Amino acid sequence: MLFNSYIFICILLPVALLGWYGLNYFGHNRLAGIFLTGISLWFYAYFHVSYLFVITGSIVLNYLISLIVEAYRKHGDAENGGVMRILLIISVVANLGILFYFKYTDFLIENINTLTGRDIALRHILLPLGISFFTFQQLSYVIDRCRDRAPHYDLITYMTFVTFFPQLIAGPIVTYDEMMPQFADMGRRRIDPDNMRTGIRYFVIGFAKKILLADVLAGPVNQAFITPRELDTVTVIIVMLMYMFELYFDFSGYCDMASGIAKMFNIDLPMNFNSPYTSANVKELWQRWHITLSRFFTTYVYIPLGGSRRGYGRMLTNVFIVFVLSGLWHGAAWTYVLWGAVNGLLVVWDNACLIGVRGCEYKRECKLYIPRKAGQILTFCFFLLSLCFFRSSTIPDALHLIRSVFVFNWNGRLFDILSYLKTPEFYVIEEAAGMMSANMLNYVHLACALIMLAVSFIIILKPNSHEIAPRNDHPVRDGILMGIVFAWCFISLNQVSTFLYFNF
Repeated sequence: MLFNSYIFICILLPVALLGWYGLNYFGHNRLAGIFLTGISLWFYAYFHVSYLFVITGSIVLNYLISLIVEAYRKHGDAENGGVMRILLIISVVANLGILFYFKYTDFLIENINTLTGRDIALRHILLPLGISFFTFQQLSYVIDRCRDRAPHYDLITYMTFVTFFPQLIAGPIVTYDEMMPQFADMGRRRIDPDNMRTGIRYFVIGFAKKILLADVLAGPVNQAFITPRELDTVTVIIVMLMYMFELYFDFSGYCDMASGIAKMFNIDLPMNFNSPYTSANVKELWQRWHITLSRFFTTYVYIPLGGSRRGYGRMLTNVFIVFVLSGLWHGAAWTYVLWGAVNGLLVVWDNACLIGVRGCEYKRECKLYIPRKAGQILTFCFFLLSLCFFRSSTIPDALHLIRSVFVFNWNGRLFDILSYLKTPEFYVIEEAAGMMSANMLNYVHLACALIMLAVSFIIILKPNSHEIAPRNDHPVRDGILMGIVFAWCFISLNQVSTFLYFNF
């Protein structure tokens, strides 16, 4: 089930809110937790019933590990570091093993076939949605349990934490210490008008990003990547700009909707995007993009590898390793690994402090500084080029796109690609232009594309949702505006589209 669907907006969300607050109002707090868990599992199973076996099996596994740790602590055996280390290894291997089986089995077989010349049949295993997110979420909990940093919780509270439907499918990746206390706080189980209003604003902003921007930009992008090696220079630049904005509006839009829904339940989710495209270097961009994923890798990979404690060279190596693993986390393909490596090298360059950007923080003095505006433009361009690897199916396709940017060519494919930019708001203009001439229609599509890109640029430079949604300066005006935008999006739900990060 998608947030941007009639069944979610008209049925599941109202039922979830009424059931949650109704049961808590009559004092059935435990039953309310069971109800919310049930609603979340319904939401998850709507995609495919078989997914339930995966997520419930993962929950049981990790909860059993937590129970064993608790039993050892109660009997005074927790001082036996060997046992805790064994449990820690079991939990890491088991969680990553499940993730590897579903996400990387075919990738491994493909590489074995390539290296050995064998023809092992691919398994074509169905990838459960959100497995990367709920696996990392639970892994962080059991690791901290084994390190005696996290308390044990009852099963219902734990299941509510793992399955909470707003962030179940595509994050943000939450931690037990920021979620469990909120679910345990009985004061949060009563309707808060301010939180409800703020939640609705978050939801509408994310809804608009997804329906009015991301889904519209997706049409030309998807068409272009059917035959990426046929794209000329101008088409590559325009299509990659569209993809860059599509990816941001899609993922940040989902996170805004998730934050809004959670806020309606008086639950605060961590910020996952903080205007990343205004960053002045790539290191800053990754402090603003998918913040909770960066937090996870910093806490559970970068610091255990030694962080910056073992010298400057080791620190740069650790940074690069983290980014390669982040690329692999995004998908089972060498294009993702190379994308992670490229971003890792760019962050290593920033950490090396050879050329700095004024206004950015560095651990040592840089040899040369450039203006912040120049840094922002360069960072935007570097990230744009790196996305050629992220979006392409093969490395040669990605290299062709990058080569096309620097070696000018033109074959006229642009107009064919832009004809897939479906903008209902310009329907009458498109029909009128089509009746006049095909050439006129081409320029109308180009104008629509340029307008969409201009609007996208304006939006990323404006305050983000976390700065807008909590405001209450003009409640009547803002309420009317949000109502209009919601109605516009709701009417535009003529087809259900998926979120890009469901695939990761």
